[in-house]
Amino acid sequence: MNDLNSFSGLLRRCIDDYQMIQENDGIAVGVSGGKDSLLLLRGLRHLQTYYPVPFRLEAVTIDLGFPNMDYSPVEALCREIGVPYTLVKTDIREIVFDVRKEENPCSLCAKMRRGALNDVLNARTLNKLALGHHFDDAIETFLMSLLFEGRLSCFKPVTHMTRANVWQIRPMLYAGEGTIANLAQKLELPVVENTCPMDKESKRHEIKTLIQFLSRDYPDLKSKVFGAIQRLPLDGWGVEKGRETK
Repeated sequence: MNDLNSFSGLLRRCIDDYQMIQENDGIAVGVSGGKDSLLLLRGLRHLQTYYPVPFRLEAVTIDLGFPNMDYSPVEALCREIGVPYTLVKTDIREIVFDVRKEENPCSLCAKMRRGALNDVLNARTLNKLALGHHFDDAIETFLMSLLFEGRLSCFKPVTHMTRANVWQIRPMLYAGEGTIANLAQKLELPVVENTCPMDKESKRHEIKTLIQFLSRDYPDLKSKVFGAIQRLPLDGWGVEKGRETK
């Protein structure tokens, strides 16, 4: 429980810095089955028990149609911690890979998945979607934009999706991937293995490998990049004082 208290404290710091939660918000966690989204769900559920303003919390999974992905353990976890769970089956995999035969399928897949999530939120009168992007994701996204597009850019901690009228929030931005992996293992979260053929074959994986290589000689590389994102600041990233991550 001490580890979960510490983790939910990181969530709270990020949430408060970027004013992610207001009173009586209806928040859905987009649960892919990976360790990031599962731990985010677990952490927000714990935070919900003591956060100073009340908010609703639900979990939503979009089944993309890849084979051998069983979400029943995720459903069981949601029952155990008292969070409503919605599983939506789709034919996104078929459209992206079989019908469209996309050479770079990740972008279209993500867009369709996000659209399906927004539809669920609107149907269940939830106004915010909590995503499992963390400290390392922000750094990788920033470097991908810089190296592949020549731009200084990154997703925002809080984003309003105008058409869907849904706010996206990313409460795990102060939590590093190592912290998340270790805690997910300690809590024995029911991780669903991703069977997508593009898993670990993306440009993001290339950047992750590059960061690992550079960090051998520059161990504070990630903290400096993250600090630069906040100090520039990139659009939506400004806070009065940057936070240290764990």
